[in-house]
Amino acid sequence: MRDWNGPLEKVDEYRYRIPQDYKRGMRTCGIIYANARLLEGVKHDEAPEQVANVATLPGIVGPSMAMPDIHWGYGFPIGGVAATDAESGVLSPGGVGYDINCGVRLLSTNLQAEELRPKIRQLIDTIFEEVPSGLGSKGKVRLDVRDLDAVLEGGARWAVEKGYGRPEDLEHIEENGRMDGADTAKVSRLAKQRGAPQLGTLGAGNHFLEIQRVDEIYDGEAARAMGLTGEGQVMVMVHTGSRGCGYQICDDWLKVMHQAYRKYNIDLPDPQLACAPARSSEANDYFAAMACGANYAWANRQLITHWVRESFQKVLGRRSEELDMGIVYDLAHNIAKLEEHEFEGKRRKVYVHRKGATRAFGPGRREVVPAYRSLGQPVLIPGNMGSESFVLLGTERAMTDTFGSACHGAGRVMSRHQAIRQFGERQVLAALAEMGIYARGASESVISEEAPGAYKDVASVVEVCHGAGIARKVARLKPMGVMKG
Repeated sequence: MRDWNGPLEKVDEYRYRIPQDYKRGMRTCGIIYANARLLEGVKHDEAPEQVANVATLPGIVGPSMAMPDIHWGYGFPIGGVAATDAESGVLSPGGVGYDINCGVRLLSTNLQAEELRPKIRQLIDTIFEEVPSGLGSKGKVRLDVRDLDAVLEGGARWAVEKGYGRPEDLEHIEENGRMDGADTAKVSRLAKQRGAPQLGTLGAGNHFLEIQRVDEIYDGEAARAMGLTGEGQVMVMVHTGSRGCGYQICDDWLKVMHQAYRKYNIDLPDPQLACAPARSSEANDYFAAMACGANYAWANRQLITHWVRESFQKVLGRRSEELDMGIVYDLAHNIAKLEEHEFEGKRRKVYVHRKGATRAFGPGRREVVPAYRSLGQPVLIPGNMGSESFVLLGTERAMTDTFGSACHGAGRVMSRHQAIRQFGERQVLAALAEMGIYARGASESVISEEAPGAYKDVASVVEVCHGAGIARKVARLKPMGVMKG
């Protein structure tokens, strides 16, 4: 991947602009959120070119944006955000990505780090046995293809009704764990066949399950309202998505969209931006299939939560209710949503594509679950195996500047193949052990692929969002034990 040498005009300390006249067909400018430290890394691949390409989409509203964790992706950059008009715009699967509703869930406990530390290895090993992980892993719930329709329509609610969780869990999940508009008829049999055996699995790559401790609290009042009671509190973070089901949904509909953009005579600088007019049957059908993938992911994280709770119970001999193992929040960071936003003084319905980006709605929006409506939507930002993660809240500034969006993680600076060449498994595990972190991977290669050195500094990424005012810091978490898929 060659370095990008296009124009970047400094707007302020945290924003850089790709001017609209940079290339033919741009309908708006590009805005990249970054600071001087991160900017050089941004130029090391052609993700900024993808920001400019997205700016050519018909009906785009506002700038084509990228969050500070930006890196190269399929069509859209990872970290990309774009709103398109619900009447005159388009829908593009590349703006959601292959892992539909890859997202993050955070659980709280009433445990303290020091009391749990002697049992971290046993706990991670137990979770490793309880939660299937790794490439092609198969879940413990046996479903046939027909059974899967109920999951694709019901999401996390399906899992709770089957006994995998508590009714109150749904009150702390984006969309309450179920996206409306799902239509299983728009999901191929192959996608269902791939999804049925994988439900309740972590998967591979950057997916993880992490036992963490609260390291620092920046806003005590907000933290307490979210169940973060103080430094040293034990938390659990889960990062996974829709597995082979979501991948296949995306793959199926990209084939449709490659025909559609030619059918509708849409001029694109990159065929990976394949799309269809927002009011077309192709776009509506993709959106219905995507909602199914999103619901699968919420059900997946719900099942994993159930087995995490059971693992704590096995190791500690105490019921999860005694441990106060509630959900702080669960959010999507690969999804498109039909939302209403104010732009240039008018209320407009737009499809907001967030690919490797988190919804960061400010206080008062009805889409935010009641528990957090007065605070704003929680924004959960994982780091890497050796670094901190962050809890933030969405802001009013995000509503005006980014269609209510913020970053989603650290963002890679190195490909998986580069990381394997540079970091050995033993080397990585030893470095983590020196930091007091016990890590276990489903394969030898995943530890090398996910080495901390393969990622940007998450603190810098979060500082850009905080400094730009599109999300505000509430707490910092540090890893104690890590399970990698």
